[in-house]
This record gives sequence, C-alpha cells and structure tokens, in this order.
Amino acid sequence: MKYIYNCFGGSHSSVTTAGIHLGLLPRERVAENKELLALPYYDAQVAKDHGRLRFMGFDELGNEVYVTGSRNLRTRYERIMRSVLTITGTKQKDIVIINTMPYVNLWMMIGGYLSRRLGFFRVGRSIILYGTRCSYYKFIHLVNLIKMQ
Repeated sequence: MKYIYNCFGGSHSSVTTAGIHLGLLPRERVAENKELLALPYYDAQVAKDHGRLRFMGFDELGNEVYVTGSRNLRTRYERIMRSVLTITGTKQKDIVIINTMPYVNLWMMIGGYLSRRLGFFRVGRSIILYGTRCSYYKFIHLVNLIKMQ
C-alpha cells in the first residue's frame, strides 16, 4: 500500500500527518515545536519541489508513506497521481491519497506564506508551528480514520 499525504506546499500539514502516521510524532499529545522541526521536509520545501513525491518512511505494516505538494490542482491532483502510479504498475486499490488541506487553519496559511513564499523564515516558522499545534488533534483524527480503512 502507498499512502500519499498532500497539501498545498507539501511542507506542513502533509508532513505532520505523515509523521503521525509513521509514529515519528506522538498520538497521545500535541507534538512540541522541536519534534515538528525534526521531521524530514517540515517547512523545507520550495516551489520546485511541488508535485514531487517525498518518501517519509514505512509504517508498522510495511506500507510506504509519502508527502507532496499539489498547489492549486485540487481534485485533478488525485486523478493525475493515480494515473501516473498506475502506469508504474501500482494497482488502484494499493493507492491511498489523502488531502490534508481541510485540516489547515488560518495560522498555518499565514505562516506558510511568510516562511515558504516570502522567505521570512523566523516569523513564518513561529506562526506555522503555532498553527500546526492548534490543528494537531485534527491531524491525529485524520490518521486514525485512514488507518481504520
């Protein structure tokens, strides 16, 4: 099985949710800032990385977990990804694409814009960390739903 978490930039909500899925982040409490910043790709992707699948690791069942940024493709993104993965021989039933954008809050959008788009890393990162922690239990809930399928 391949789990692909995606959000606008592939830098915050998708990385956080994938981290929870993989057990890199706690499920019983909100992660600390240092735990979030220790995640691979957290607040690190740039525009040229959008659409690129980034391998995060294998979960406890050996499933592959990826993150990516889908920019403004929205519903077209899933269709494109499924088509490409099918060409590579992956069966449709083995692909789970998860859009984390419904769980993103205003703080995350503002912080992500300041950090990733404008390059104001210090202030943007502080805001994005705050926003990520505010939505953290929603990300846990999403992972729980995905793993129950």
